[in-house]
Amino acid sequence: MKKVAVQKGLNPVKSFLNQEGYTVREFDGTKENTSKFLNKFDAVIVTGENENFMGIEDTEVKAQMINADGMTPQEIKNQLDNN
Repeated sequence: MKKVAVQKGLNPVKSFLNQEGYTVREFDGTKENTSKFLNKFDAVIVTGENENFMGIEDTEVKAQMINADGMTPQEIKNQLDNN
């Protein structure tokens, strides 16, 4: 199963993906959110409140980035499964 980082505040997504068997870790706006930290995951799910959260777009993150804005947990899972 995929390892997924979920931005703090996306509790329904975190819970759903846990139930579906994903390894999920929540992250927030602290300094741990560097490319080194995020590259430990297959995907990073963000709230979409800030298109460039913590400068993620400017770093070399190999993980799939998913903007959860307007998406259901099932739609997010579908994107994870299709990549």
